[in-house]
Amino acid sequence: MNPLDHVVRSALTGPHAHFAERKGEVLRYPADMSPFVALPDEPTGADWLDLAALAPRALVTGLTPPDGWQVENRLPLLQHVGDDVVAAPEPAAVRLTTADVPEMIALAELTRPGPFLARTIEMGTYLGVRHEGRLVAMAGERMRVPGHTEISAVCTHPDARGQALGTRLLLAVAHGIRERGETPFLHVLASNTGAIRLYEKLGFRLRLETELLVAVAPVG
Repeated sequence: MNPLDHVVRSALTGPHAHFAERKGEVLRYPADMSPFVALPDEPTGADWLDLAALAPRALVTGLTPPDGWQVENRLPLLQHVGDDVVAAPEPAAVRLTTADVPEMIALAELTRPGPFLARTIEMGTYLGVRHEGRLVAMAGERMRVPGHTEISAVCTHPDARGQALGTRLLLAVAHGIRERGETPFLHVLASNTGAIRLYEKLGFRLRLETELLVAVAPVG
């Protein structure tokens, strides 16, 4: 099995196993780190019951919940791999720390690059650019699987757009991943056509089309 076929499970049984919370065969990240969960490839009814106990509202990829579960949202999702990305360090970038988390959360809430929570920074290296002391752009590492690391939270404050800060930080994060001998990859909603064009221009290639579900367990 290619670890990129089941990213969350590959991460939580591999490089991020120390973060994993488990019930039976179901795994999840801590609730204040990431909403992603991992079920077996062919989950049983017992697995869905375990998920309901472990994470009654969760992000699930590539699976259809059984009757009784509510699907709040269903989003086509694309996975791109950066085998041919020309990565480079960014001189203006600074490494972000837990002290920066309030600003990082505020920037993520403003720009909506995807889930960014109080402990998301623990998942990997995050880089940012500051202007006059204010965080105006960031990008970082999210899920790690054998041989690959995901780039996520690429965002720029509206006041700082037009300088390619997000792109420069993405390539800087990719450079750090390459320095470890790994390959960068990322996920993007199929509806985000502008980002897809940019990623493919940078050398990311489409590898997988799947679906992201916001699934809510039955009550009672």
